Amino acid sequence: MQIGAAIIGVLLILLIAQDGFETIILPRHISRKFRLASLYYSITWLLWSGIARRMKPGNRREQFLGYYGPLSLLFLLGIWGVVFILGFALLYWGIKTPINTPDHFVNFGTYLYMSGTTFVTLGLGDVTPLTFVTREIVSIEAGLGLAFLALVIGYVPILYQSFSKREISISLLDARAGSPPMAVTLLARHAQTSFPTELIEFLRDWEKWCGEILESHISYPVLNYYRSQHERQSWLAALTMLLDTCALALVGIEGLPVKPMKFTFAIARHTAVDLAQTYGTPPLTNTKRLSAENFKVLRSQLEAAGLHFTNPETAERHLAEIRNMYEPFLVSLSDHLLMPIPEWTVNGERVDDWQTSAWDHFLQSTPRTIDRAIRHE
Repeated sequence: MQIGAAIIGVLLILLIAQDGFETIILPRHISRKFRLASLYYSITWLLWSGIARRMKPGNRREQFLGYYGPLSLLFLLGIWGVVFILGFALLYWGIKTPINTPDHFVNFGTYLYMSGTTFVTLGLGDVTPLTFVTREIVSIEAGLGLAFLALVIGYVPILYQSFSKREISISLLDARAGSPPMAVTLLARHAQTSFPTELIEFLRDWEKWCGEILESHISYPVLNYYRSQHERQSWLAALTMLLDTCALALVGIEGLPVKPMKFTFAIARHTAVDLAQTYGTPPLTNTKRLSAENFKVLRSQLEAAGLHFTNPETAERHLAEIRNMYEPFLVSLSDHLLMPIPEWTVNGERVDDWQTSAWDHFLQSTPRTIDRAIRHE
């Protein structure tokens, strides 16, 4: 029985060491079916999102979902540490390690205590090993404890740097593409400026943003669960807006060059597809984001901004073909992460996040007045 415990202890140590290495250090996605971190996130997100699905959409649910990313990371690090301690305790107990204790009474709890104080490098000295082999194992555990602490100290800041960098770009979308960001809003607002030069320069920055999201969110999947500060903003909504904008450009809009949009569309679709694959969720092909009736509304909203399709007769069919290349993956991600993606058309008058405040009732200027003043209307 004790030999089996020692073998189990060694396997647990190796399992956690490999899982921590692949999650924190290895900069690529692991496609192996069984991974402790993947299993952990699959189970905990299923439970957490199950509760969230019973809540009404709104700020309360977003706050509840916003807790998952940071809490899941803390619990995962805690699980790694606990399993490390348990694995070494089983190893000590399995090989019948001779140790010195104050009361000269030794059981599994004593080994567990020695393993815990060794792993966190407390070094109390009340329980000490008596043989050379045991001292070497204790030294190895203490070294792993220090390495684990160092990795945690380095890992958490990297996550928050990537999160902050992602959110800065998303926040800039508020004035340019609305809340939530939409392709028709982005095109309409840029049509009033030096269109299309400014729009192309803007989208080139978002090519880099997609590349950064693709690299960081595959290397550190927990970032996918970190939600934006504002309810109507998210990295998924921003990615959807970008793909929708490129799709409209590829269909053909007068005065807007197509070739630059192809490059942006390629990296944006690559990001959507690869991130969907990390969860193993198949694309949802029965998407109905843009019906024939809504396409007419979309076309009229574009025309109101002075934007016209180069081939109006085939625009709807061509757009449907392009949408089929990326929308199923976006809808799959939206359903899995409970992150809504923006619609194609603007319904009614919308107020952007920058135009709202908790103290709006103290202000005499309405958001419409502020908007008109900025646009010199």
